[in-house]
Amino acid sequence: MSKVKIRILGTIIYLFSFSLWAANPVWLEGATDDRYEITVYRSASCGCCKGWVKHLKDHNFDVKDITVDDINKYKLQLNVPPQAASCHTATVDGITIEGHVPAQDIKNLLADRGDVRLLAVPAMPSGTPGMDTPGAVKNNFHVYSINKQDKVSIFKSYSDY
Repeated sequence: MSKVKIRILGTIIYLFSFSLWAANPVWLEGATDDRYEITVYRSASCGCCKGWVKHLKDHNFDVKDITVDDINKYKLQLNVPPQAASCHTATVDGITIEGHVPAQDIKNLLADRGDVRLLAVPAMPSGTPGMDTPGAVKNNFHVYSINKQDKVSIFKSYSDY
């Protein structure tokens, strides 16, 4: 192969690799291959919930996807505060996950949980996993943690991601 062809091939490989790196959202940083079982409760008609379930599966979660008629029943049972509420609720290893929490944040919590009982992304911010449709505005958002004494803290903040 000529030097020109080798340079062209090298440039193509570099550009392809860079495009893959650039396409990965910030919530993939530190991703691991660990697998976790998570149960998701959601309305059958909610498209963004399906997107979040896909996000979890893409990040090595074994998802038990349960469609329910009354999601609020599960929020009450799991003690989700109204101000933390979103469109779906999940449980993983005794922890409640509310809303469009990035999978890596769930994994980070499972690795070092302390006394956290709930992670939440309240409402449905555009750009979060499941709400990240092409061309959508990416809103800044916080992932909140709530401990067993109901103290609320910011677990992670996302801006300019």
